[in-house]
Amino acid sequence: MSCLSAFICCVILLVVNPGHGSEIINGKEVKKHSLPFMALLETKTPACGGVLIDPKWVLTAAHCTDIQKVLLGVHSIKENEKASRQVLTVKRHVPHPCYDQNDKVNDLMLLKLSKPAKQTDTVKMFKLNKAAKEPAAGTSCMVAGWGKTNNNINRMSDVLMSVNVTVIDRAKCNSPDYYNLNPVITSRMICAGSDGKSIADTCHGDSGGPLLCNGELVGVTSFGRRCGEKKKPGVYAYVTEKQLKWIKKTMSGADM
Repeated sequence: MSCLSAFICCVILLVVNPGHGSEIINGKEVKKHSLPFMALLETKTPACGGVLIDPKWVLTAAHCTDIQKVLLGVHSIKENEKASRQVLTVKRHVPHPCYDQNDKVNDLMLLKLSKPAKQTDTVKMFKLNKAAKEPAAGTSCMVAGWGKTNNNINRMSDVLMSVNVTVIDRAKCNSPDYYNLNPVITSRMICAGSDGKSIADTCHGDSGGPLLCNGELVGVTSFGRRCGEKKKPGVYAYVTEKQLKWIKKTMSGADM
């Protein structure tokens, strides 16, 4: 994408001011290393999640800035997991050219690692062969991460957690009772949270982690309003066919 086209597509987006928030609410600890593509991203401390999609590339959210290290093969942050864990530094940050921190559209980023990750029993790639079909409202999808587990604590979960969230119709998510167009939930976003009965959500620290529907990577955790509120569900950056083309084009760039 040229600088001019990137500028144009960014300019035409509506500018609004959403609040951030992304953690696992009412989830459960996953079986150790059952999600071997999960990446824990650190600034100086753990900050976000990500998905290993190539030996040298991790997909995450563009708002996860200043990431310095990528930890793979992690289950417990605190435990000594030398046998399973790989710690790699980030060589390059490549946010989507049309990401805007105000409206949150295109909240995707690629991290190029300093060296390739080794494929092991606890570290594996999630291969993005084709874009997933947009999930219909009512579809149950899984999210995972090391984020906070409620609004009243300030620390991330020590262990990797997951929960099933329910996709919410985009028009409903934009309605006055929900986000009221602030921000505008666009066709490049997916709303997912409570099924109307039980609470399920992502929260602070889960940003950049995967939204998996029917075993396919549909999106990454982007933002929310507080955590675990039925009418303020989590919002995910949708990995559309166009986004997948950008991902593949970026990864195939020589000497990046």
